[in-house]
Amino acid sequence: MLATDPGASIAGIAAAAGVDRRTVYRRFASREELLTAIYEARLTAVEQAIEDARLREAPVAVALHRYVENVIAVNRAWPVDLARMLTDEDVRRRRDASVRQVEAFLRRATDEGLLRRAHPEGWASALLPQLMHLVSRQMPELSPGQAADVVVDTLLHGLGAS
Repeated sequence: MLATDPGASIAGIAAAAGVDRRTVYRRFASREELLTAIYEARLTAVEQAIEDARLREAPVAVALHRYVENVIAVNRAWPVDLARMLTDEDVRRRRDASVRQVEAFLRRATDEGLLRRAHPEGWASALLPQLMHLVSRQMPELSPGQAADVVVDTLLHGLGAS
């Protein structure tokens, strides 16, 4: 709900969840406290997705697919407004740490020949989250594994016929 209506009220959120707004207020003193909890849950899920992908240990192709599949599942489970989420300094710090891990992995993928060096520095780091976001939202009929196939194929081979 917050992904489609970032300004949703506690009453609206409670109704969408099928609970009374008093139930929400018993757990969260304010809308901001609720949002903070949601953002932290999403970040924890992303951190777990990165850990489960084994970006440092697994073969790069396996780790890439596993990471993409895991993050697509997180995107679908926690579809929140990321721009608003990143206004919180602690959230931004945690997110930046995750980004650094993925950037290190993408450098490893380049060093090991999975990604071409011909692209500008940081291009894969900028493109990959956008591809994952698009497939998460535009192709809900695909399982996370199938969606990861689309993203990884696009990242590695582009859209050209050759």
